[in-house]
Amino acid sequence: MNLPLNDFAIFGSGPMFAHGLKKQLRDIDVIARGKAWENALNHKDKEKVWSNGTVINFYGQGIQVVRTWMYGGNFKTDELIDNADVVEGIRFVKLECVLAYKREMGRLKDKRHIKVIEKYLNGVRQI
Repeated sequence: MNLPLNDFAIFGSGPMFAHGLKKQLRDIDVIARGKAWENALNHKDKEKVWSNGTVINFYGQGIQVVRTWMYGGNFKTDELIDNADVVEGIRFVKLECVLAYKREMGRLKDKRHIKVIEKYLNGVRQI
């Protein structure tokens, strides 16, 4: 997809996976800006979906790229990317932001994830 490393970060449950808190992912949520967003928009294998903003799907819905996180929380794209944790060269949104997002969404899976993230952030690694 040719996304410049400094212009995107993995959000959703991806940061949980990166920190060893999830064993697998159903999909990958990406927040992008600048050249990464432009490259996603111009990629030949994209599928654009319009809702509160633009979601660009790749590989069915295996990878979803957004410019603004519109699934809960009052997040600013630049802050999410600039403050992200770097794991093996890839930016992952901080777990504190994932926790805030999941608290706001409040789905059943989010409630399970909240407990795991809270334990991890409190120093007890839970896999």
